[in-house]
Amino acid sequence: MGRGRAKAKQTKVARELKYSSHNTDFEALQRELSGGSNADNGHRRSDEPFDDPSDDEYDDYRR
Repeated sequence: MGRGRAKAKQTKVARELKYSSHNTDFEALQRELSGGSNADNGHRRSDEPFDDPSDDEYDDYRR
């Protein structure tokens, strides 16, 4: 029971996604697909030092 309402919601969302026009940022997509700069995606650069394990803020909670 209750499947009809959930299915109607899914159909509504799918229809909105299919027929609505989205403004696609192709430049951002290109940066993401090509790797972009490391500062943008939050990854550590190879020349950055590793975090000091003694600076772990959760050390007090470990057993």
